[in-house]
Amino acid sequence: MSRTGGQILVDALRHQGVDRVYCVPGESYLPVLDALYDVPEIALVSARHEGAAANMAEADGKLTGRPGICFVTRGPGATHASVGVHTAFQDSTPMILFIGQVPRGARDREGFQEVDFRAMFAPLAKWVAEIDQPGRIPEYVARAFRTALTGRPGPVVLSLPEDVLSEAVATAGQMAAPAMAPRATPGDGDVQTLSGLLKGASRPLVIVGGTGWSREGCAALADFAHRNRLPVVAGFRRQDLLDNRSENYCGHLTLGADPTLMERVKAADVILALGSRLGEITTSGYTLLAPPLPQQTLIHVHPDPDELGRVYQPRLAIASELSGFAQALSAVDIGWDERRTDWLRDARKAYVKYSTPASSAAGAVDLASAIGWLSEHVSEDAIVTNGAGNYTVWVHRYFRYRQPRTELAPVSGSMGYGVPAAIAAKLRYPDREVIAFAGDGCFLMYPQELGTAVQHGANLVVIVVNNGTYGTIRMHQERRFPGRVIATDIVNPDFVALARSFGAHAERVRSTDRFAPAYREARAARKPALLELLVDPQQLSPSFRVSRSGPTAPV
Repeated sequence: MSRTGGQILVDALRHQGVDRVYCVPGESYLPVLDALYDVPEIALVSARHEGAAANMAEADGKLTGRPGICFVTRGPGATHASVGVHTAFQDSTPMILFIGQVPRGARDREGFQEVDFRAMFAPLAKWVAEIDQPGRIPEYVARAFRTALTGRPGPVVLSLPEDVLSEAVATAGQMAAPAMAPRATPGDGDVQTLSGLLKGASRPLVIVGGTGWSREGCAALADFAHRNRLPVVAGFRRQDLLDNRSENYCGHLTLGADPTLMERVKAADVILALGSRLGEITTSGYTLLAPPLPQQTLIHVHPDPDELGRVYQPRLAIASELSGFAQALSAVDIGWDERRTDWLRDARKAYVKYSTPASSAAGAVDLASAIGWLSEHVSEDAIVTNGAGNYTVWVHRYFRYRQPRTELAPVSGSMGYGVPAAIAAKLRYPDREVIAFAGDGCFLMYPQELGTAVQHGANLVVIVVNNGTYGTIRMHQERRFPGRVIATDIVNPDFVALARSFGAHAERVRSTDRFAPAYREARAARKPALLELLVDPQQLSPSFRVSRSGPTAPV
């Protein structure tokens, strides 16, 4: 019996264990949609915008550790979706983007919406390919999954000419079992050498990051840090790898990081980087560690050997899968040292002080107090998402993450990420509490996805921080060109009316004391909800305020 390319592709996805696909429907891959009609075990989530669909797939990849799947049409669909591919690349998230393409006979004629996807996605994906024969679809799909998962995880893009999807063939390549990435393990003596370097340190510091961590690996990391009295700090937007309530958790290397923490990184004598690429934000513009040879003794562990020595030359480079390596650290015991104990105590004390909100201010909603309350009252496994903007500085500073895979935040710094990511999280884990933070500018990237949430029953809570401006850019304007504000003010819609028009619960919160009851009511609404927080437009970050006379000193 013959089968179309679309049917073969859906069958290949089933063999890889795919149970959810995100898309914006398009004519160029209509045979795939038709094939999915007969496969109820694969849920189809139809978004309103390809960028949002790609962000949903990326978030699903973060949550599950398996490639998130997204389908879009060619041309504008693919260019919209590229934002999610870029996030998957910078965030090291497994993801596969399938793009409907012009028929084979129309290629290289600039057909309708034609784009050379190999050229377009070459710097954004681990592998880009176009499938020319329906019989080879299983081969390409199996390779795509394996590539997305191997080494440093990331995105793969497969282009699908529409006539390949509609062509029927009698036989196709053999379906592959779910792809399993090969796991690198430490070499003989690596753990012993690491132990010796840490044992000789008086000011050691662990920087943890990367993806692919299992709960067992995170538990092994926590045990290793606790037994050896080691301070652990999170790389940019990797705060959920260690319970922030742990005595070993000492902060987050992020935008607006605690200045004392940054000085602590500079003062460390040995740094163990577990999974982190030690990128620009984590290293504060490559200043906390100076490339190529940092003054600190650097031990760098990463699953992809190509990342080791790429920017920094470590004293000890170990190519290893992260969770397995963390479990191998059970053999490390560097003994008690009073200097290390004092070093940890001071680091933890500084973190607690920095992350504890001050007393609430009168007037507009005090964002620090609201997030501090939320941190204390959400469930242990609540998932918190955000996009990009200065509002995230409050989230990362005052919310304390408790469990792995509860933070969905773009290392790429992509605006608009939070709401699509939260929809994916709520659909993946419908019984868990899911909160999406967004600035007013960030939310307006994909406000239409409230319709997707209502349609699919994703009962998340969206918290829109409304200060009427692009806060990050305004802050930089005030620092570099004080008083010369241009292009950063925003004319906003009525967010409450907009949310209600989709059928969501919504409320405008004008004061700090109203936040807690408003949040409880939003949770009790049993449908998607939006809370608009009116905040002080002059307070651009927790430590940067402007007035009519210009910027003030940090507060």
